[in-house]
Amino acid sequence: MTIRFLGQTLELHPYKAIYWEEQTTLLLADLHLGKAIHFRKAGIAVPEAVGQENWDRLYSLLLDFQPKKVLLLGDLFHSDYNTDWEDFRHLVQQFNDTQFVLVMGNHDILDNELYRQTGLEVANSLELKPFLFTHEPTHHEHAYNLAGHIHPSVRLTGNGKQQMRLPCFYFGQNIGLLPAFGSFTGNAVISPKTGDKVYVIANHSIIEVF
Repeated sequence: MTIRFLGQTLELHPYKAIYWEEQTTLLLADLHLGKAIHFRKAGIAVPEAVGQENWDRLYSLLLDFQPKKVLLLGDLFHSDYNTDWEDFRHLVQQFNDTQFVLVMGNHDILDNELYRQTGLEVANSLELKPFLFTHEPTHHEHAYNLAGHIHPSVRLTGNGKQQMRLPCFYFGQNIGLLPAFGSFTGNAVISPKTGDKVYVIANHSIIEVF
């Protein structure tokens, strides 16, 4: 679904990404790469397909949009170094005409040298008018904040009182939230206010619900 927001063209993609047309920039939040391997090392039997889904969707987005820049809104990697980081390094090398920028999140604890060697630019926040990009949501007087961290979802109730919780893109008055890109992540139910815009991801489609 393509929307116009603050004079900008944003394509909301069911792979939990936003393509910002004017800046030819792909926006992603909370990839949590390496999480499945991290849990398997701890003795928890997480299927390998869980991690592979993230890579398949990431490569598909990069090939489809051919962005000049990929802006990662924090929690790129879940925890300590594991072999998934080498897979990510290989991906960055493959798309060497694309600029990769990481806005640091609370899970981004790897040594700064690893980020540098991989070709990542890092920042605590990044302002590209009309947006301020951060990992954790924050209020800003002169820019609209786009962030991750929350893993937003909404709970929908049907006529038969059946309920479904779906990940969503959320645009409030001052702050917008991207859904968590990582397939092996939880989510938090948000409560939209009057005037907020919410777009849920359901069956590979984007549906406006508020």
